[in-house]
Amino acid sequence: MKLKQLESLLGDLQQFSDPKAENTFDDISGKVVADFGCGCGTLGIASALLGAEHVLGIDIDPESLEIASQNAADLEVDIDFIWSDIKSLKLRGPLVDTIVMNPPFGTRKKGSDMEFVFMALKVASRAVYSLHKSTTRDYIRRTALRDCNAKSADVLCELRFDVPQLYKFHKKKEVDIAVDLWRFVP
Repeated sequence: MKLKQLESLLGDLQQFSDPKAENTFDDISGKVVADFGCGCGTLGIASALLGAEHVLGIDIDPESLEIASQNAADLEVDIDFIWSDIKSLKLRGPLVDTIVMNPPFGTRKKGSDMEFVFMALKVASRAVYSLHKSTTRDYIRRTALRDCNAKSADVLCELRFDVPQLYKFHKKKEVDIAVDLWRFVP
């Protein structure tokens, strides 16, 4: 489905006449949030727009950081961007409240997704939100609890991602992938 089609369909949905806003976990608004592997800045920008007190965007790719910085400027949100490999961060102890991330899925380099989770659980004081392939659900839960010392690891919802052919190693024009949104507690 094309983005314009989705936008049109969603725009026609019936809306609540008296919506009730509820943030079940209260992990973003008024908190210090870091977006690990921020890419173009989507999750960090969303955190800023949801009222985060301060947002950090961290990525190893300087070109991604340039795009993220421009995206943040376009939406007039303040985000501090850091050029670093997540594994090389010199951050120790809980320095941010919440981490949001969409790490590499670990299919090209096995375990790369859990390197992100491991570091995030060292740095966050409240929660880590992360996206992972649904087919790895048992592995993610077991590894987060056993090897990364998470107090809890819960799937909040399952999403569907249409992943376009972005990299040379992608063999298909587009792939539909089931993805879990996780909430880990350090």
